[in-house]
Amino acid sequence: MGVSEGWVQMTEIDLPAVEAERERLRTAYLKAGAPSSARGLHHTALLCADVERTVRFYQEVLGFPLTEMVGNRDYEGSTHFFFDIGNGNLLAFFDFPGLDLGPYAEVLGGLHHLAISVEPARWEELKGRLTANGVEFLEESGTSIYFRDPDGARIELIADPLGEMYGLKVL
Repeated sequence: MGVSEGWVQMTEIDLPAVEAERERLRTAYLKAGAPSSARGLHHTALLCADVERTVRFYQEVLGFPLTEMVGNRDYEGSTHFFFDIGNGNLLAFFDFPGLDLGPYAEVLGGLHHLAISVEPARWEELKGRLTANGVEFLEESGTSIYFRDPDGARIELIADPLGEMYGLKVL
C-alpha cells in the first residue's frame, strides 16, 4: 500500500539503532522451544458482507471445507460459520445484516494479513484456481501468494511448512 493509499511514508530511520533494539529484545525475550500455555489457534474470525459469496470463495476457490454454520450469539440474525484450514485450525466469519460496516480497511493496529500454510503442490494448484476465478494476486519469494478475499481482507497462501518462513525457522 503506497503513501497515496493511507500509509504515512517514514523518512530518516536510524537502521543501526533499529537493529540494536531488535537484538536487545531478542536477547531479553526470545524463548524458542519453550512450551506455550496455548494448545493452538482455535479460530480467527473475520467479517463478511455476504455469507454465500464468502462460502463459495473459501470452499470452492480455496478448497477450505465449510464445517459449521450457527447463529452468532452476539448479534441476532448474524451467522457465525467456520472453514477447516488444516491442522485443527479454523477460519471463521460473521455477517452483520442490517449494519453498514462499510468496506474493509487495513489500518495500523488492525489485521494486516492472514497467512495460511499449504503444501507446495496445493499452492501451485491454488494459484491456478485464483487465476481461473479472476482473483488478482501478487507472488513473493516463490512461496507466497497475496490476494484479497471478496470483502477485501488480505490473505497469504504460503508454501513454507508451519513454523518456517522463507527458509527461516520461526518456531
